[in-house]
Amino acid sequence: MRRLIYGLLVLFVFIHRPAIAQDLQIERHNHNDWTKGRFSEVVTVSGSGKWLFLAGVGAEAEKDGSILFIDDFAGQCRFAYQKIAKLLELNGGSMAHVVKLVTYVTDIKYRDAMNRCRSEAFAGVGLPVHTFLVISQLARPGMIVEMDVTAIVPIRVK
Repeated sequence: MRRLIYGLLVLFVFIHRPAIAQDLQIERHNHNDWTKGRFSEVVTVSGSGKWLFLAGVGAEAEKDGSILFIDDFAGQCRFAYQKIAKLLELNGGSMAHVVKLVTYVTDIKYRDAMNRCRSEAFAGVGLPVHTFLVISQLARPGMIVEMDVTAIVPIRVK
């Protein structure tokens, strides 16, 4: 009898798993007026999801790693976001699933261009929490922007 009850319990959990697994809620919050439209101050995630970590995404060509768009911040930034969107899609996600973003640039003069580029990349979806850092050099000569991304994608049961 105990095995039958256990088996029914396992079956119940398995049958109801899709409803549970699809229940991923990502909420973005701004508590200070100056942050609205710039970044989310807090992103909360509840429910079941697959965590994706993307690191060091920049303007490296997919075939050989050569740096594209030399001395063109907007070109490098857009290309990096295209790669991010592609990688998220390959793993069942989209830009809407990004909860944290870190942007590294080699010069503070790129801040406004970065804000425009990021707004384009996240058009129609909420902005993630965002850290913006100016550093002396990136991983490869010619790189002027690089990003790390954390995303949480709902688990889809097939």
